[in-house]
Amino acid sequence: MPKRKWNLNTIYISERLQEGLRPISAAALTAVVAPMGYGKTTAVNWYLSERSKTAKIKVIRISVYSGNLMIFWKSMQDAFVHEGFDFMKDYPYPTDVAAAGLLADAMCRELEGDRECYIFIDDFHLMTDERMLDFICMISGRLPENVHLIIASRDRFLPSAEVLRLGSNVYQIGTEFLRLNHTELAVYAHRCGLALTESQIDDLLYSCEGWFSAIYLNLCTLYERGELPDQNSDIYDMFIAALIDPLSDPQRDFLSVMGLADEFTVEMAVFVTEDPDSKEILRTLTGQNAFVSRLPDGKSYRFHHMMKECAERVFSTRDKDKQDHYRNRFGLWYEEHDQYLNALKFYRQSKNFEAMLRVIRKDAGILVSSFDPKVILEMLEKCPVEALKENPLSILVLMRCMFNWRQIPKMMELKGILLNAIEEQPDMDPVEKGNLLGECDLITSFLMYNDISAMSALHRSASSRMSRIAISITNRGGWTFGSPSVLMMFHREPGELAKELNEMDECMPHYYKITDGHGRGAEKIMSSETALMQGRFQDAKIALESAYNEIEESNQVNMALCCDFTERRLSLFTDTDRRKGFKERYEELLRHHNIAYLNIWNASCAYYYALLNDLNNVPETFRDHKLSTVNILAPGKPMHEMIENQVYLSEGAYAKVIGRSEGLLKMCEALHYGLVSLHLLIQSAGAYEKLGKKKEAKAMLKTALQKAMPDELLLPFAENYRYIKDTLKSFNKGKEAAFAGRIGELGAVIETRKGSGEKDIRPAALEVLTDREYEIVSLMGQRMSNREIAEKLFLSEGSVKQYVNQIYSKLRIEGDRRTKRQQLFAMLGNE
Repeated sequence: MPKRKWNLNTIYISERLQEGLRPISAAALTAVVAPMGYGKTTAVNWYLSERSKTAKIKVIRISVYSGNLMIFWKSMQDAFVHEGFDFMKDYPYPTDVAAAGLLADAMCRELEGDRECYIFIDDFHLMTDERMLDFICMISGRLPENVHLIIASRDRFLPSAEVLRLGSNVYQIGTEFLRLNHTELAVYAHRCGLALTESQIDDLLYSCEGWFSAIYLNLCTLYERGELPDQNSDIYDMFIAALIDPLSDPQRDFLSVMGLADEFTVEMAVFVTEDPDSKEILRTLTGQNAFVSRLPDGKSYRFHHMMKECAERVFSTRDKDKQDHYRNRFGLWYEEHDQYLNALKFYRQSKNFEAMLRVIRKDAGILVSSFDPKVILEMLEKCPVEALKENPLSILVLMRCMFNWRQIPKMMELKGILLNAIEEQPDMDPVEKGNLLGECDLITSFLMYNDISAMSALHRSASSRMSRIAISITNRGGWTFGSPSVLMMFHREPGELAKELNEMDECMPHYYKITDGHGRGAEKIMSSETALMQGRFQDAKIALESAYNEIEESNQVNMALCCDFTERRLSLFTDTDRRKGFKERYEELLRHHNIAYLNIWNASCAYYYALLNDLNNVPETFRDHKLSTVNILAPGKPMHEMIENQVYLSEGAYAKVIGRSEGLLKMCEALHYGLVSLHLLIQSAGAYEKLGKKKEAKAMLKTALQKAMPDELLLPFAENYRYIKDTLKSFNKGKEAAFAGRIGELGAVIETRKGSGEKDIRPAALEVLTDREYEIVSLMGQRMSNREIAEKLFLSEGSVKQYVNQIYSKLRIEGDRRTKRQQLFAMLGNE
């Protein structure tokens, strides 16, 4: 039998499979599900190649190599950028529904067009984080008609409920399409240059059951040995015997080492293996082996998972010192190319603690924070204390990580190791010693959150010791943990506000000095908010202008949003000079791709419009009460919950307000949030009053007055005046009467302002629609597109699309997109 080994690598796609692949172009999501070795990747790549011959298409290829979400997300960003979609690099992985919606809208906007776009995610079974599946299911229902998502996986990944929800938007290709039948096996063998007898085909089909990889390996063995292997052979033993054992020693060594990598370039292979002939070895392997392939970028290579598994088995037989040598080479390559998560993976395997700590220091806790805390804690348990002592900057980064993960005992243990390390080095450079002790004070101050006295002492100490900027904090991040108010974060006890303001003025300059201006303007915002709370509106304006000017110089977006929140509330009582309108600020925030900023914006809008009783303009997250789907840092959560309570109050859901407040008050008590507690008490008093429960209303309001009077906090009462004014009149003696009188004067101002959310007169046929749905119908009647409606109402395009589908369903309108709109316009024309 003539040996034409290269012909064994021929790609064969049966006519039956070709027909099965065609519907991909009509589906938003195609799921290709089959066990390893059935040719899923080959089939999809063939389809995309054939598609590119008849149309100009864009293909974004993404491979999953592990369950680490951050590593996958970086691969996804790189894949989009490689195809010219640079927008993706600015988006962090969406950690909640709101962030996912923001990213989904951006993807739809950027990918939409006349050119077909295919996003191919391979080996999805390795992605164990269910959040990625949630995102895929969400976006699959929103994709433009020209965009198609293809996902290959060994396991079924789509829940039945999602298959039902997506309906015709999802297409599934299973093993039945990929498995070879008798005729197809004969055709494939013939194309490989092997003339099998009917008996051999029957035996091969029986033993392999149409499994493509097993058939390929059997044919390789037949080619090499002249006979098919024993039917009881282990697939991996067969693989090693057929494809690895026949190789030369340099080729076998190369495979065993580079099999540890997910993807690699020639340059990387040369560096890791220290073999200058790596390029030639790769050329030979890709020419004669279907399990080693060159990726579409023309630079990178990857091994099929079966090849990786076998290569790793061979690698495991090597001497341990040799294994660790190559793992360290991998770690060093990734470290020098700033791929710190991959570097840590290999250094952990070789137990190279010195290198691990070096990478942690370089990363400064940015990517390391995406690790499961258990991984880092396990590393620290095994890491010699002496290695930690020799890397004090790494200890600082780890202390900050422990704080973020709420591993406070471990954080304090690390602090003790740091202090011992410094004490044991009396000859340490005084400057470096001061920087280490100062940043240790800074990180320790986080444990004193919202206790300004304690924080201030530590910040002053850090500032006096440090001659450089802290490495464990970046000034690009948020400062208020998602809170739209500084004062709500730091006012703890009745009667202490003046002291808190003084301490804030003393504390913040020291903090700015060592964090490069992180949170700049906070003390001025707090001063403006205090003046606002006390009804000193001109003083509030002056402090607010000062804060705005300082923030604009330092580009602290979080703090600008806090200024906006104060300005909106101030505008309800006096004329103000608005820096940016809601829409203008929203459009600016979109360019930052930071959902935390948008969450603050949503909270500010929700509170402002709830006070105006203008529910139509309350952002969707609060209007539809989806706050539980939003990821907000714990210190900022009570402020958002209080604002949702204000929306409930505006809706007239008085029992809901009262029921929620009890738990929220306990949360505020634990965090010492005196001002947030005050708001909740007033809201509850207003809800009791509206329900006719005068006794309970007065008790709540009395408690609120006792908390507010020492610091003259008038505004929260005035903002809720229409709910509490009758109960307020019952306080007609002494200081309470005078304070209530001042509240009444301010309340009369805001009470004159009416919300714009009154119901319009609408056709009888449209009465089944909610106010929001009818508002969208009205804008559709003005010939506005979904995108224009989304911009006007501060919704996502995906949300508008869902509303439109709900509207058609309620009105029983059927047909294609054009005829549906015509029917809707006809209904509006009856108005």
